[in-house]
Amino acid sequence: MKKCLLLIALVFSINTTFSQVSEKELLKKTEEAVAKIKEEKPNGWAKKGLFTFLANQSSFSNWQAGGQGNISGNISVNYEFNYKSDSWSWDNRLLIGYGLTKTKGQELQKTDDRFEFNSLLGKKATGYWYYSAFLNFKTQFDSGFDPADQTKKLSHFFSPAYFQFGPGMMWKKSDNLKFNIAPATSKLIVVHSHFTESGPSFGVEQGKSSRYEFGAAVNGYYKFNAMENITVENILNLYSNYLEDAQKVDLDYTLNINMKINKYLSTNFAFQTIYDDNAFRGFQIRQIIGLGLNYGF
Repeated sequence: MKKCLLLIALVFSINTTFSQVSEKELLKKTEEAVAKIKEEKPNGWAKKGLFTFLANQSSFSNWQAGGQGNISGNISVNYEFNYKSDSWSWDNRLLIGYGLTKTKGQELQKTDDRFEFNSLLGKKATGYWYYSAFLNFKTQFDSGFDPADQTKKLSHFFSPAYFQFGPGMMWKKSDNLKFNIAPATSKLIVVHSHFTESGPSFGVEQGKSSRYEFGAAVNGYYKFNAMENITVENILNLYSNYLEDAQKVDLDYTLNINMKINKYLSTNFAFQTIYDDNAFRGFQIRQIIGLGLNYGF
């Protein structure tokens, strides 16, 4: 009798163990399937946007080490509307940014001013490769002044305005990792004629209001999670003009780091560097850090 009970207990234990293993395997497969569904977005349109207000302030009172009080604020809008099917990919992004800073004893100055639209259309070729066509448009909202002479206006709305477009090939593993090569890219620079009355402006010759270039463009995008609640976004744009000084490459690189505190608050760091000798013979650098108020839509 004891042997019979022992045998029953052993069989029950084995069945329980296999049942637990089977349940764990089933749970694991279910979790993998859910993760795959999240990663592979369904076909059709997907839209999302993010509004961010970034603030920074410092003040001093009887501070022997010195310093000037200042306050600054930046607003930005990042809106995406993308389409996906089994053979087509169409990614669109609108970027808007504007910022001001006020230092004690000085006039208001801009810290950011941009309006940019990017559109990238792809037709499936093989694997991660797509035949592609892209469009990029960039301009600004407000007037820009010479840092050495704040009375001398250098730019204003739609002056300059940049257009780039052309066919190419895109490698896209996901929405967060892709690059596009366009070896036959047209570029158009537009400025108001009063900026070229006494000399060239942004590469546009004296007395003219536009400049056409033809060259190659390479655009890359990579976004990843550095750790929980910290995302890192890299945006790289390169361009070479075949018609003039092809060895000179225009560069525009942006690094955005978002450290999420909760649904509405985050600490944001932005770094951007531009090299375009038509605008300035050297690197232009912009860096912003502060506490951000976020609203998704």
